[in-house]
Amino acid sequence: MDPMIKILLVEDDLSLSKSVYDFLKSFAEVKQVYDGIEGLYEAELGIYDLILLDLMLPEKNGFEVLKELRGKNVDTPVLIMTAKESLDDKMHGFDIGADDYLTKPFYLDELRARIQALLKRTGKLEDSNGLSYGNVRLNLSNKSAMVDDTPVDLIGKEFDLVVYLMQNQNVILPKEQIFDRIWGYDSDTTVTVVEVYMSKIRKKLKDTEFVNNLSTLRNVGYILR
Repeated sequence: MDPMIKILLVEDDLSLSKSVYDFLKSFAEVKQVYDGIEGLYEAELGIYDLILLDLMLPEKNGFEVLKELRGKNVDTPVLIMTAKESLDDKMHGFDIGADDYLTKPFYLDELRARIQALLKRTGKLEDSNGLSYGNVRLNLSNKSAMVDDTPVDLIGKEFDLVVYLMQNQNVILPKEQIFDRIWGYDSDTTVTVVEVYMSKIRKKLKDTEFVNNLSTLRNVGYILR
């Protein structure tokens, strides 16, 4: 899987949460939270590719979290993990916006397969390990970039930022959201670093369709149209 994949894990069973976290961390960046209120807050940030959501949560149950998310137009794929096996519970989950349903106990390999299927369905996981926009092409396996047939040296976060923009075309991305997604919650830098890196990218990809269609929205963020 693409190392840029970010997963929110909302599970109050500490033992299960640790097991799932330890399994996922080899191919994804995972944020663990343990109750519905914190899960809802994190999910609303819009920086995750997938949410793994338990139903029997303290503070606010999984159904409530999911219903509020969809009501606020947060369309991040949600995979429900629960011990509830009734058809009514499953149908209710799908009715309010769940994308998949996994009954506990489950095999971790099955969880991975379902995650891959959901990410492929939503375009967050590329079968070819490549992304392109106009004449800019990215290889996600070796983190290399080309403009036409010429290599371009996109270093570290520069590459990650171009990937994120390509994966979110026609979506307004606030600077704060970009910062949280690319640099992380506990970074020792500030949100102004986003502007610095955007400037670097514009210079390195100068005169490409990518840069020509990358707009700055004053006091808001950026959009790749």
